[in-house]
Amino acid sequence: MLRRDCLTPKLLWPSLIAVAVLCSAAPLVGQGGGSFRGGGRDPNPRDVLWGLPDTPAGFYVCRLMYTQTAYDSSGSGWSIEYPRADINFMKRISQLTTTEVAYWRDGRSGGMGHTVVRATDPDLFRCPWLVMASPGSAGFDPDEGDALRAYLLKGGFLWADDFWGDGPWNHWVDQISRVLPEYSIVELPPEHPLFSILYDVREIPQIPSLNRWRRGMSTAELPGPEYATPHARGIFDEKGRLLVLMTHNTDINDGFERESDLVSYFEEFAWRAYALGINVAIWAMTH
Repeated sequence: MLRRDCLTPKLLWPSLIAVAVLCSAAPLVGQGGGSFRGGGRDPNPRDVLWGLPDTPAGFYVCRLMYTQTAYDSSGSGWSIEYPRADINFMKRISQLTTTEVAYWRDGRSGGMGHTVVRATDPDLFRCPWLVMASPGSAGFDPDEGDALRAYLLKGGFLWADDFWGDGPWNHWVDQISRVLPEYSIVELPPEHPLFSILYDVREIPQIPSLNRWRRGMSTAELPGPEYATPHARGIFDEKGRLLVLMTHNTDINDGFERESDLVSYFEEFAWRAYALGINVAIWAMTH
């Protein structure tokens, strides 16, 4: 369990600078000794981790695998940030907080206990933290929708991140509204306590993918007003519990995934990504 007193906000930046030096010399890699990006292409099945970590008592990341039914011009598919975003986030949350994380005993994927689930996988109901990339390209069949609904209503939490523009947003709204038709999607106001539960996040950072950004360029991945403003939106149940968080027109998880690939990208975006990500983790685990 994360604790508010486990790390003072002032320690985030110098701590990340220290680990960045190590990461730049030895970039994190995926299982099997090589790194990959999804980019709309699923990884080789032998590189996908299934099942629960061998030491599941600690925090672990579950990534939702889905069938792609639409296209997002900024990048499509469930595996875009897999597995490096999950590995890096688990490493940083264990370094920057007192959170204990789960591991694979055989050392797979650097030992970090992340995994992949489909909505119909029974292991879904043992996932404390469910993330998905490019939700604007996802489609859920009736069985998947029913299972995801049951998970969320039984206490689960989903963070949908990295989709851009009106078309992908509208597609996602259609899909998630079939899962939770009785609940509305609302904008999270800046004063929502999620944004200050540990770090003071005063605005939603717009984080572009590394491949679409170089210093001095716009943080929007594509030109035009529909991509210009990042949003954090949520679906809450009748008791006020956050079921689904949606970060739109930003790619928070790329701040995790690509932190070690370019120093200037790290300095500009990684600390912003981790400040928000750790806040979200604390909120999801304690509410």
